[in-house]
Amino acid sequence: MILGQAHFIKTVEDLHEVMAASAPALKFGIAFCESSGPRLVRSSGNDEALICLAEKNALEISAGHSFIILMEDGFPINVLNGIKQVQEVCGIYCATANPVEVLIAETGQGRGILGVVDGGSSAGLENESDVADRKELLRNIGYKL
Repeated sequence: MILGQAHFIKTVEDLHEVMAASAPALKFGIAFCESSGPRLVRSSGNDEALICLAEKNALEISAGHSFIILMEDGFPINVLNGIKQVQEVCGIYCATANPVEVLIAETGQGRGILGVVDGGSSAGLENESDVADRKELLRNIGYKL
């Protein structure tokens, strides 16, 4: 998943274009929380289940101008630079496959994302065996030769 903030009603269309152009097998759902006017959750994607799940999560977060992208058969690293290059994207809170908790502030005006808790806390320092395991994993998933 990728969680970020943008600022314009056409965000969902622009994010869709980036995702669709990144990899032919990538499945994705996008939801964007509009911040003014009707303040609707706008959505798009190429997989109905991921679109519905993105909508559900966006509505639960319900923070103005936030967006969430859920994906399968691809990794955030493959699309993240394209997402960051979308003109109206202001920032990315996280891009991860870990469990995420979104920290929300609520005022009389609305809701905003303060930050995220991405995965668990550090369990210790990496040793030589851990380095070897990490490099093997990267080779197994095609990121290192």
